[in-house]
Amino acid sequence: MTITPDQAIDAANEVYGRHDGFRALHAKGTLCAGTFTATPAGTRLTRAAHMQGQPVKVTARVSNGSGDPGTPDYIPDVRGLAIKCYLPDGSRTDIVAQSAPRFPARTPEAFVELMRATAPSASMPAKVARFLARNPVAIPGLPANTRALLPPASYATIRYYGVHAYAWIDGDGGRRYVRYTFVPHVTEPPPAPWRARRGGPDYLQHDIHDRLAHGPVRFKLELQLAEAGDRVDDPTSVWPKQRQVVIAGTLELTGPETERETGTDVLVFDPVRVTDGIELSDDPILRFREHAYSASVARRTGK
Repeated sequence: MTITPDQAIDAANEVYGRHDGFRALHAKGTLCAGTFTATPAGTRLTRAAHMQGQPVKVTARVSNGSGDPGTPDYIPDVRGLAIKCYLPDGSRTDIVAQSAPRFPARTPEAFVELMRATAPSASMPAKVARFLARNPVAIPGLPANTRALLPPASYATIRYYGVHAYAWIDGDGGRRYVRYTFVPHVTEPPPAPWRARRGGPDYLQHDIHDRLAHGPVRFKLELQLAEAGDRVDDPTSVWPKQRQVVIAGTLELTGPETERETGTDVLVFDPVRVTDGIELSDDPILRFREHAYSASVARRTGK
């Protein structure tokens, strides 16, 4: 079976409901303004314009994975961090990451099946069991991904993983495949469920505003570098822990973003929006996302 982008958005709407003007997934979130500054180590790996050592302006969005904007922040969920870098020539490039370290599906069809299976219902355990039987590749990642669903102390205190691989091309044409992780400057353990609930349905949104009011929120961009034999086109694959890790830059969130997503402005964070010096892998999930986002935007805007 080959699923279409519209069918994927239909599935998200079946699970979370259709909410006019909101994203089909990651419907609830907060926009932040900031900068990204590459390190010399990052600059050596790619000729990309945002990786040359000068700070570039970014718009970032922290979010919950649910497609229902009314879902309380204290509900177990995947959290997201997406950034849009504004390049000197007026173009843009995006990075999209999530708190779950392991992507559970190799294909768009399998991901839609999992999304439907995990919709709350009396039959959910049986549906999940059937999904795992058909997709055993998802089983090894269950412990880490389950922990990542716990409501965090803050969007600012958790790791975010870019589950797809990208080819970085340096100034001499050399290529290395990399995966991204945003590592927080400050870490805190997740609160007890009762404490998270006591914070209220929007405690994560309030918390990020409060933190930004007292100073920047920072993350390091960490790269894991692939070697020969590592699967770069499979988002479920795990590269060996001994692979080289490079700190490629610093993301600094400096305050709320009040200029974007006002009026008719539509902001899309698209992981296939790359720039010269960065190329996509042939990961089918990654390649599908651009088309799914386009379908979602059409529904958000009614066009």
